[in-house]
Amino acid sequence: MISTKLVVAAALLSMLGLTPAMAECQIADARLEEAILQNPQLRGAANRQAVRDLRSLRDAAFTLWSYGRHEDCERLVANIRELIAGPNMGSLGGNDEEEATKQIEAREPKVQAGAAKGQRGDKGAKPLIRIDELAPGLRADEIIGTEVRSSDDKIVGEVRNIVFGTKDRKDYAIVASGGFFTPGKDSIVVPIQALKVSQERSSFFLPMTKDAMKAVPLMPDQNYKWLSDQKWRTRNDAIFLQP
Repeated sequence: MISTKLVVAAALLSMLGLTPAMAECQIADARLEEAILQNPQLRGAANRQAVRDLRSLRDAAFTLWSYGRHEDCERLVANIRELIAGPNMGSLGGNDEEEATKQIEAREPKVQAGAAKGQRGDKGAKPLIRIDELAPGLRADEIIGTEVRSSDDKIVGEVRNIVFGTKDRKDYAIVASGGFFTPGKDSIVVPIQALKVSQERSSFFLPMTKDAMKAVPLMPDQNYKWLSDQKWRTRNDAIFLQP
């Protein structure tokens, strides 16, 4: 009886021009991470919350998919596509003039990962600042989502998470350094004290060139067990904190 039902279901799908695999929600079709990488507006400071919201929507779509709610999942994926293709999300709503100015500035094109250098070499560029020299200090929401550049001023990733309160009082920034800024296997662990920040607070800078980044080990696991591996952390930290 069950086999008969499956045959009938497959036949109906075939009549609709679909296959059983295609009937499922295809979350990857939203191409969210690709859009974030390719769209300077989505990487702008004004849209950090919007990007977090988009990723939350994608996670919700995955949850719906895991429970077999494929139609609801596909509707959510369609909404994600519409939001990506629509106007600058950070500028939707509100009529605050000062905030509107910030949103307009955030629309200025920014260099893509691995592309040409930024503006550190421009005449009049302000010196970088050590994070512990900032006054006032940085909030967590000013750190997470901020782009990270190499010492030769090329984008190498963005901060995806931060770790505070280790026993040896070392804090870390988890920098997603993959092609689409994906967390986990493409992330590196950077001691926060090794980072410098632009005076506009728009970018963090590593103490190494983009080519030298190839020698940096990737975060060994996504469950943060490496925090208890003192040998691994010592080797990793030495790469960034060389005298």
